[in-house]
Amino acid sequence: MASPGHNLLILLLFFMSFPCSKSRLSVDYYNKTCPQFASIMEQIVSDKQIASPTTAAGVLRLFFHDCMVEGCDGSLLITSTSFNKAERDTDIDQSIPGDAYDLVTRAKTALELQCPGIVSCADILATAARNLVTMVGGPYYHVRLGRKDGLVSNASLVEGNIAQPTMPLSDIISLFHSKGFSVQEMVALVGAHTIGFSHCKEFSHRLFNFSKASETDPSYYPKYAEGLRKLCANYTKDPTMSAYNDVMTPGKFDNMYYKNLQRGLGLLSTDQALSVDRRTKPFVDLYAANETAFFEAFAHGMEKVSIYKIKTGKKGEVRHRCDQFNDAKID
Repeated sequence: MASPGHNLLILLLFFMSFPCSKSRLSVDYYNKTCPQFASIMEQIVSDKQIASPTTAAGVLRLFFHDCMVEGCDGSLLITSTSFNKAERDTDIDQSIPGDAYDLVTRAKTALELQCPGIVSCADILATAARNLVTMVGGPYYHVRLGRKDGLVSNASLVEGNIAQPTMPLSDIISLFHSKGFSVQEMVALVGAHTIGFSHCKEFSHRLFNFSKASETDPSYYPKYAEGLRKLCANYTKDPTMSAYNDVMTPGKFDNMYYKNLQRGLGLLSTDQALSVDRRTKPFVDLYAANETAFFEAFAHGMEKVSIYKIKTGKKGEVRHRCDQFNDAKID
């Protein structure tokens, strides 16, 4: 009969044979420690989205921007202090709507009351993004749970990790490639622009004094450009002015975004470039023609994003509050 010590060694070797980061993630991670997790998330998400219909797009953007910088670890949720400028205070992240952060705060508050110190902010954000995509008509996909919250949030880490609306397409392809995503996966993930809006300053260069030959970007459908010029006429005085990314079905997660690109209705220059570049056009055409193919590719892409550089074990923590580290110093 084997000794208890021998059995323990065999068990330890068995667990060590799994890849560390992913072995600790599972869809039923909270089944015993916080069995109400799924129902609480569903209730909070539903209530918030019904009250503020732009929440889905905001949370999806918050999730993606969080994951692209240092992995899916909730670092974008941290607020700045007098001695640290956090990620959320960079120019590109300041346009993420407050409703997105509010949803995470509400969910964390409810979960802390039910099962204190158990559910990470990173898991809350990943689950909320999936639930909201599904709620507005998009695909359901599995979210494996067990992420820990990161211990670093620094604005200096954002530059070069998130695609800017004025970036050349080749740079965006390279950026996604550096994180392990193919061109096809990138085109599918950018389909998140089927919901939400962008501020006028992000595409104003296409509307005013575009070139000596043309006042507006000729790749825009003319009447669309005309409408955007009227909408954004005073954008320098009112920086909150914005337009829907998908002018046809702005609140519905569908494949209309790709159909719009084929018609010159891509809001951002980076969007419109996808429909003409030989590397990306085939996938735009595929997803425009086949919504099922888009949904499958988007779901696969989001599952892949959601485990990008995740923190487990002592590489992270479960925050008491999502906007500050557990050892945060009070200003």
